[in-house]
Amino acid sequence: MTERLKARGLLGEMAAEFAGTLILILFGVGVVAQVVAAGIGEYDSIAWAWGIGVTLGVYVAARISGAHLNPAVTIALAAFKGFSWRKVLPYTLAQTAGAFLAALIVRFNYAEVLAKADPGFTIKTQGVFSTLPGNGTLPIDTWGAFRDQVIGTAILLFLVIAITDLRNSAPAANLAPVVVGLLVVAIGFAWGTNAGYAINPARDFGPRLASFLTGYETAWQDQYGQLYFWVPIVGPIIGGLIGAALYQVLVGRFLPPEEEPEPGTVPDKASLETV
Repeated sequence: MTERLKARGLLGEMAAEFAGTLILILFGVGVVAQVVAAGIGEYDSIAWAWGIGVTLGVYVAARISGAHLNPAVTIALAAFKGFSWRKVLPYTLAQTAGAFLAALIVRFNYAEVLAKADPGFTIKTQGVFSTLPGNGTLPIDTWGAFRDQVIGTAILLFLVIAITDLRNSAPAANLAPVVVGLLVVAIGFAWGTNAGYAINPARDFGPRLASFLTGYETAWQDQYGQLYFWVPIVGPIIGGLIGAALYQVLVGRFLPPEEEPEPGTVPDKASLETV
């Protein structure tokens, strides 16, 4: 009975991660499609919609799974905050599946607009679904983009852990998702040039796969023809570990001890371990 309850618990957590990431990508990829393919809105629209998508995705999933919505977050929490390693792969698969389905929905909904803007489904609109060095236009190479992803995700994890650390000045439970959403908006405003601030392997790989299966033959490459899909996967994982480690070294170890909830759950007085 205990094992069956544990299995149901993990299934529920995976469902929550799937649903939360689905919501995140519906808003994030949807706004890029609207701006890039339809010409409605601008970069500020993209930054705000991604941040709002994060907030809403967290509200969907936080109570059940902790609303990681990002494999880089899940891995960093397992490495430094006691999250169970056995849940890392299931969470990652659920997050990627949610991102994949959301991208398919956006691709279906914006099919006519994308076809008019880019009949050949090329790099011109590939950025709707997945990131590119220099957003496909600026002179940034693979390693410049990789560096950017390490730094951007380190910032993300450092601050996510700070915001959700109950021993620190954590926001009230209902406000933490909003603060994390604002963090993503800020990263978009400040760190979006070199690699489109993927900072999330599921966010990039799921939509990239969806675009490849629906006509974008060069989805795995960048504008230079080089394989690029690995950069928004490896860079964020390394960056997330660095950011979490720096928080522990610079802040966490100096905070007073406090009874912590089970990693991956959300207590009444705080919130999430998110995006």
